[in-house]
Amino acid sequence: MRAEARDVFQLALMEINRDETRRRVEEELERARIYKEVGFVRKETQLTPAYEPRYHGSTNVTSNQIENVAIFNVDTESRLRQAYERVNIAMRGLKRMERDIINMRYLDDEDVLDFNVYNELALSERSYYRRKSRALYKLAFAMQLEVFVTDETA
Repeated sequence: MRAEARDVFQLALMEINRDETRRRVEEELERARIYKEVGFVRKETQLTPAYEPRYHGSTNVTSNQIENVAIFNVDTESRLRQAYERVNIAMRGLKRMERDIINMRYLDDEDVLDFNVYNELALSERSYYRRKSRALYKLAFAMQLEVFVTDETA
């Protein structure tokens, strides 16, 4: 058996940590919703820096607040945009009803409850939760957010 095939086979046998996987997907969906609604709020420097470096103590380390803020702004905005795009790409792989459930529950408004969604979509509670769960796990695998149970005793 080839090494790649053996790795895929072992991966298929691993148990998924459902709670942690769901938590990670919901966090990613929350980040995407916030980025969709607000965008990115840039940090600004608090003080105008001096033109000469000011050395602190015996470490001879200078503080460059503008550089730190600029790096934060660029990195964070890029990371949020990539997460938003990753969610949108993963959503394309869902069926229409699953996509509607995820959009209504996680991406459209902040205070929507499961009860509101399954009533609006005219689904039974059981059917709604099955479809929602299936959609969340499809998103987890599409965005590579799945968490596997590790055997601590081995």
